[in-house]
Amino acid sequence: MTLLGAVLVPEFFLKKRSNDREKILYNFLSITMLNFKNNIAKVEGWLTEAEGIFLYETAKKVRPGNAILEIGSWKGKSTICLGKGTQQGNEVQVYAVDPHIGSSEHQKMFGKVDTYQEFLQNIKNAGVEKYVEPIRKTSEEASKNIRKSIGFLFVDGAHEYKFVNLDYKLWFAKVVDQGVVAFHDSWHFPGPHLVTAKMLLFSSAIKNPQLIDTITSFTKVNKNSFFDRIYNIGFLFFRLIFGFYGFLKLKYKGSVIK
Repeated sequence: MTLLGAVLVPEFFLKKRSNDREKILYNFLSITMLNFKNNIAKVEGWLTEAEGIFLYETAKKVRPGNAILEIGSWKGKSTICLGKGTQQGNEVQVYAVDPHIGSSEHQKMFGKVDTYQEFLQNIKNAGVEKYVEPIRKTSEEASKNIRKSIGFLFVDGAHEYKFVNLDYKLWFAKVVDQGVVAFHDSWHFPGPHLVTAKMLLFSSAIKNPQLIDTITSFTKVNKNSFFDRIYNIGFLFFRLIFGFYGFLKLKYKGSVIK
């Protein structure tokens, strides 16, 4: 017991309060260092602040010798978050894979597009071009050339099931043990929703699922436990309910179209 003012307080309560303060400070520093609202939010694309901070923090933790791989960059909104993260972390390479001609949904919205030059300008303006290697290819084409082990895989390419499933098949095996795999738009697009649901239901190689607005992420492991499998299945029910809130945040706060 510890005397706090005139009240005896259990040690575990003080520890909890300390941990809470540290968490608040940590989140504040993350927001300040990333400066999402002032710098990144203005870049055209679809990403909430919470999702941007998640990308930033996860990229910071990727170990030396591994790489970060992004599938689907559009104009660099998420790429900048990854670049800022590795800049503040271990300075590992970010591979940004995108043919820059838009996916089918982009082409329906905008017609014929070429986002490459604007992407390059945005990552240059953000000061992360040193850490980002743009690969102007499809996911399948890029998979034949990238041999480096992946510490963080972020999938946000074409959202049709066949393409998301192909991304999973092409890249998941390249992710290292304890690496992180994340899929954007996993609540409201059938492709990423179904692929991540299948992984959570049947995979013995993932654990610790998280929902960050519309991102579903998990840690890759050599083999998960029985309790991990139960937790993964339970997470699907959690996502089904709370994913709607993340979708609304993305739609009304995280979408910037010019």
